[in-house]
Amino acid sequence: MINSEALQLFENQPIRIVWHNNEWYFSVVDVVGILSETPDPNNYWKVLKKRLKDEGNESVTNCNQLKLKSPKDGKRYKTDVANTEQLLRIVQSIPSNKAEPFKLWLARIGKERINEFNNPELIADRLFSTYEAKGYSREWIGKRFQSIGARHELTDEWQARGIKQSYEYAQLTDEITTAWSDMTTGEYKNFKNLSRRDNLRDNMTSTELVLNTLAETATKDISQEEEPEGFEENKQVARRGGNVAGIARKALEQETRKSAITSQNAKQIHKMIKA
Repeated sequence: MINSEALQLFENQPIRIVWHNNEWYFSVVDVVGILSETPDPNNYWKVLKKRLKDEGNESVTNCNQLKLKSPKDGKRYKTDVANTEQLLRIVQSIPSNKAEPFKLWLARIGKERINEFNNPELIADRLFSTYEAKGYSREWIGKRFQSIGARHELTDEWQARGIKQSYEYAQLTDEITTAWSDMTTGEYKNFKNLSRRDNLRDNMTSTELVLNTLAETATKDISQEEEPEGFEENKQVARRGGNVAGIARKALEQETRKSAITSQNAKQIHKMIKA
């Protein structure tokens, strides 16, 4: 299955996209900011949107709003999005020498994602190539793929148990992380000198990834057996699942006589090359 939310780069500048109703939707303000090169893309889009509406432009009238992650604080807010057809009409209204290259980029992205929808193995190939280009080892990438699968299985299980809100997912994840690492997700990121927007799993060692995957898999297995109802029961299960990996971590540390958790992040662990 295609990742429902992603970032794509146009000339090394990020554009947020989301899969919705079997097609890709693009953050309009991200596109407007890149093409107009304005320091205030939100205001530029506000003015352009009003002008297009006054002109009776249906591409604006029919614009959807979907929740996308903000690059500023990592939270999700309702954001104007447009599908490919709508976006092309908006692009035509922006005087920019990047308009034609952007149209070609848009066509390529659409083709790639449709191909991935029909052949999900292409997604794995793209992810593998992306991680490898950043300097990650093949062994680490394999474990990262396993962790992605385990996470998806867990979130599917949580959804089946009535967990719906994003803050609930975050709190349950904190319960798991604290139980096996003795740190919340935020504390773990601080320990590794990461920002709020950095992906913690992308900055774990192979050992840390294995422990985290064990914690999430154990949580999923316990949940399937006990079928918890409501947030509090799921919270208890999350803690127990994390404890399974916590026990494994302590046993490993006793055998190796060193911590299974490191303060090093990806740049230090994998000597990542600059993009």
